[in-house]
Amino acid sequence: MNKHLFGLFVLLILVSNIEISTKIIDRNANNYLDEISKLEITIDELEDELNEYKSGGMSVTVTMYQPVRHQTDSTPNILADGTRIRTQDASNYKFIAVSRNLLKRFGGWLDYGDFIFLRGTPHKDGVYQVRDTMHSRWVNRIDILESTDVEPYKFEDAQIFKTQLISESE
Repeated sequence: MNKHLFGLFVLLILVSNIEISTKIIDRNANNYLDEISKLEITIDELEDELNEYKSGGMSVTVTMYQPVRHQTDSTPNILADGTRIRTQDASNYKFIAVSRNLLKRFGGWLDYGDFIFLRGTPHKDGVYQVRDTMHSRWVNRIDILESTDVEPYKFEDAQIFKTQLISESE
């Protein structure tokens, strides 16, 4: 009889624990659904903002960099996307490095190989291809790859627009 009473007591505790756990899970599920709804709205808003940048352009600061170790890494002839360049011909490539916030892998709207149209610079307006990444300290900035004989320059408030050009390798 004592064993039956003990078994019944354990069963009662088990059933009450299941009931309590179910109520907690249901209450938390509603909280999670609310959070998911809020996140979905935020995602939609961010996608709309991203589409504005794609179509209307984005303000950036434009600087330049040269393929030398103190401005890049230990392999200045290899860009972030794996492209190998002849460093003495750097200005001829029309390649750019973009700040990380502009790259898709970091939540941006550009990817390696994309073409952009640059406007708002006195002598550098034109089409460039995204091939490299800038240091993480920079935001809303592009660096134009230049040969070592080019004098440094900087342009504030230039505009970039993504174009639909296709490279020969695609």
